[in-house]
Amino acid sequence: MMKEQPKKYMNPYLAGFILGFVLLTTIYITGRGLGASGALKSVVIEAVNDIAPTHADNTDYFKHYNESHPDGPLKSWLVFEVIGVILGAFVSGLVSNRVGLKLERGPNVTKSTRVAAAILGGALFGFGSQLARGCTSGAALSGMAVMSFGGIITMLSIFGMAYGVAFFFRKLWINKLK
Repeated sequence: MMKEQPKKYMNPYLAGFILGFVLLTTIYITGRGLGASGALKSVVIEAVNDIAPTHADNTDYFKHYNESHPDGPLKSWLVFEVIGVILGAFVSGLVSNRVGLKLERGPNVTKSTRVAAAILGGALFGFGSQLARGCTSGAALSGMAVMSFGGIITMLSIFGMAYGVAFFFRKLWINKLK
């Protein structure tokens, strides 16, 4: 029986350098850093404008957002950034022969639990990104690039919480613990 060869990943130092260069270039060209949650916000605002235009016209938040985006929320460069990220990820997957649907889970996790946890975690992260006024890439990565105190606190909080919570959930992913 033939064993599947492990797929090669990009050198993490090179990937980090490229990410930093993209971030620097984005700040230079647009005057802002990277971020993805703003694109989702634009899609939601466009949906509210289409489904409940009276509500959008009578709510200060939507009114302000629509006034600051006269061409419409979907013309925001963040929407195009996220489309580029999705297309870039797909092309990267094709080039490295990684395109496929696979549900990764620990040996002690059922498929339905994994899917439910992923949906719940994504929803909580999305909600948290709106409370924090930015996602990980916007608040932490771009914030730290400009030495923002809020960006540094965000990054420390993300990693601190991840390490703190990982201790309690590690048994779901690791088969045998000593």
